[in-house]
Amino acid sequence: MTTLSQTIQPLITQLKDKIEYAETGILSKVLLKLPSCQYTLFCLASGTDIAEHTSTRNASVHVIEGEGTLTLNGQEIHLEPGVFVLMPANAPHALNAKQNLTFLLTLSDPA
Repeated sequence: MTTLSQTIQPLITQLKDKIEYAETGILSKVLLKLPSCQYTLFCLASGTDIAEHTSTRNASVHVIEGEGTLTLNGQEIHLEPGVFVLMPANAPHALNAKQNLTFLLTLSDPA
């Protein structure tokens, strides 16, 4: 019997080499998609807004470069390189990129 850990191949990548911005809006790149989680690099052009929404999955945001504001459950969180945020499934959140902003978004199934 094959287990999930036996089917996953190592992924080694330099995230900074994958960063690119459009003049406006969002460029996203799915780095890895598995049955229980997905890893996506998001690059938001300065001034980009993502309206409030929810997700049925848990999510984490790890900021790589730039600045912005994440509003999570009504609380404003300053985003800058190195910030890590864990968002539980179904939590309302929105985002504003104050300058070009890149983060790694990980979606995972709730426990």
